[in-house]
Amino acid sequence: MAKSKKKAETIFLVCDECGDYNYSLKRKPGGEKLRLKKYCPRLRKHTNHTEKKK
Repeated sequence: MAKSKKKAETIFLVCDECGDYNYSLKRKPGGEKLRLKKYCPRLRKHTNHTEKKK
């Protein structure tokens, strides 16, 4: 019984307002999509960012 290891994959955090790919991070697949409030350099303010695979 060998357990399959889930490899970390690169995901991107995309600004909900302007659509820019501002942040990238590695995380294991599965679970809910990330939704964080992060700084958007184009708009120069904090906005909601959603996880997206490229």
